[in-house]
Amino acid sequence: MLSWKRFIDVSLTIRVASLGALLLSCVLLPWLAGAAEPSKQALIKDAVSAAPPAIAKTVKVMDWDGTVLRDGGGTYTCFPTPPELRSKGGHEPMCVDAVGTGWAHAWMDKKDFKASHVGIAYMLAGDSGASNTDPYATAPTKDNQWVVEGPHVMVLVPDSAQLEGLPTDPNSGGAYVMWKGTPYAHTMVPVGRRPAVKK
Repeated sequence: MLSWKRFIDVSLTIRVASLGALLLSCVLLPWLAGAAEPSKQALIKDAVSAAPPAIAKTVKVMDWDGTVLRDGGGTYTCFPTPPELRSKGGHEPMCVDAVGTGWAHAWMDKKDFKASHVGIAYMLAGDSGASNTDPYATAPTKDNQWVVEGPHVMVLVPDSAQLEGLPTDPNSGGAYVMWKGTPYAHTMVPVGRRPAVKK
């Protein structure tokens, strides 16, 4: 038979445990939700970090699924880091004109692409790293010229012959051609220091 003292001790233990679980859930659940998906404001902040200040103030911001995060004007649209990259801690926001938007979606959907005229894309927050030769490489190899670029501008041209004469080596200094020989070939123009390589 359970004594009153034992009953009170058990009841108190259950209440303390329940209160602890409740407090833990109040703290952890919002944190886990935030870790799973950034807030709208966080996505907007990420997206506009790719743009020059004059563009960032008024630009339209859109997520990669077409969700408009903020209305804006002008010829550019800023996108936050793509979902598959931000889930891995990557940071690659992009701000593009109409040609750049078509190029980015064609690349993500693995579709053919040809620019109708010169296009511009800003990545002034830099990137998390990519192969300079393979548009779909996910990690460095001995021969895929993996590079983590600092702030840069990308120039898209309608005729791939316009890329001839530019180097393809990202370490040659200055502008270079990325993804040459693919529909997504473009000129990379570094405008800031490249991040130090972690050893």
